[in-house]
Amino acid sequence: MSSVSVFGVWSLWHHRTVSRRPHPPTGDFRYQTAIEVRFRDTDALGHVNNAVYLTYFEAARAGYYRAVTGSTFGFGAGAAEHTFVVAEASVTFRAPAYFGETLDVGCRVVWASRSSFGVEYRIRARDSDVGKARDIADGDSVQVMFDFEANHVSRLPGDLLETFERFEGRSIPGRTSRES
Repeated sequence: MSSVSVFGVWSLWHHRTVSRRPHPPTGDFRYQTAIEVRFRDTDALGHVNNAVYLTYFEAARAGYYRAVTGSTFGFGAGAAEHTFVVAEASVTFRAPAYFGETLDVGCRVVWASRSSFGVEYRIRARDSDVGKARDIADGDSVQVMFDFEANHVSRLPGDLLETFERFEGRSIPGRTSRES
């Protein structure tokens, strides 16, 4: 019976999971927001806890929506028609982030379908006295349009898709065109 070190197990797991996206996303993120790592974001090991990255994605998604539409989720003209829920989210960790660092979180819509759209994220640390500039994490999420009154999935409104495309300065491809 052979023994495998903890690092060996992590290395095997890491290889399999990272193969989905071996490198951080490239290209421009027209929307970015700065987030300062708070002490409460860190865990006993002194780095940002893995669950916190989803809240960073959420902050970027909310800021993106406001920058694109001019209103906050659930408020303003067309709020009921533009309601969506997050159906899936994933994070790929690249390097730890620490208390006191400033992170730039980029967010962009990368595909759209009949009733959903995909958002891609990239988190980078700025060069600081805490650490060097580096890629921290990246990921994606799937948002599904939802009608809470009728309690069912609804169509992605054409005006919302057009608004995304205007902001991004490009046509948003369908899901089947999405690169993994």
